[in-house]
Formats: sequence, C-alpha cells, structure tokens
Amino acid sequence: MTVTGADITGADIVELDRIAVRETVRVVDLAASDDWERDTPCAGWTLRRLVAHMTAQHHGFAAAARGAGQDAARWREPQDMSEPARIHRSAAADVLDAFGEPGADEREFALPELGGSFPGRRAISFHFVDYVVHSWDVATTLGVGVELPDDVLRAALAVARRVPTDPARRGPGFAFAPAVEVPAGAGPLEETLRLLGRVPKH
Repeated sequence: MTVTGADITGADIVELDRIAVRETVRVVDLAASDDWERDTPCAGWTLRRLVAHMTAQHHGFAAAARGAGQDAARWREPQDMSEPARIHRSAAADVLDAFGEPGADEREFALPELGGSFPGRRAISFHFVDYVVHSWDVATTLGVGVELPDDVLRAALAVARRVPTDPARRGPGFAFAPAVEVPAGAGPLEETLRLLGRVPKH
C-alpha cells in the first residue's frame, strides 16, 4: 500500500486503521501499575481516563459499523477501569472485527458525537487519525516512541488536513483542540499532531 502526498484515495482505510489501533494496543500494554495516574497530553486526563475514552470510542465505532451507532449507551466509558490494558485490548478487538466485516466501509455510520451519519470509509478515516494521535498520546505519557510506518503517517496527515479548523468546533467538548502552528520542515506525524492541537516537545 502506498500513500503519497496528501491523498488517500484508493488506500485501504480499514488496513490503515488496523495498524494504528494495534499500535495503541502495543503502547497501552506497556503501562505499569504505577503509570495509570500519569498526566497525558490530553489536558486534565490521566492515562487511565484517556484509555477509558479510547475504549468507549472503540465500542462506539464498532456499534456504528454494525448499524447501532445512534445508541448512546454504546459510547459510554466503562465504569470499571481497574484493568485498563485488558479492557482496552478487548475493545480494540471489537472495533477491528467490526471494521473487518465485509462491506463495513460502504455502510453509513451514525456518529452522534460528530453530529450525524457518515459514509463508512470517511467514518473509519476519523477513527484512524484519532488512533494515530492517541498512540502518540499514550507513548508520550510513558516516555516511549511510536512505531508506525511512513505510509500510515502520511495517510494520517492527509486526513488531518481535511479536519475543519473552525474555532467554534475546536477546544473543550470537541474531538480536537485548536490547531497550532506547524514549523517548516515538520514531519508527517508532527504536522498531524499540530493540526489536531497537540504540541510535540523536542
């Protein structure tokens, strides 16, 4: 699979998402028992809370892929996060199974948090870029690196460049913080992070 420039036309979005989700599973599984209360790049969220959010999003998107995304209960964070890595791993398997079902990327996904329904391929692209960013969030919290292929990072940048930058739809209560300036020479991961409101520290 080759992704060039800022174009993911023809790319296998389900496979791209699978790679990103598996990377989040890898980095979450690195967390030790004393890591869960660490602060993350998501302002005000500990690692435990971030992983609860990721878990809920996996289950919500899985439900959307199966035609039940309008059910608010499918998007709720688990009440029991005593074993965050195990709970997250199970949710990741759920969403990968749902996206892997034949024709999933051609279905309509109800995504109430985003205000409506979206074609499957586009909806999966939202999930994909979110998990590239969340893999970085978790890795940064733990002081480890992100291991994603260049093609995946270029595809994530292509999606990030399409995310609206309207200030009225960025910040607390929305999926992403306001975009921050992208310095000259930034690589695809750094540009993606900055476009979606993260500030990598060098």
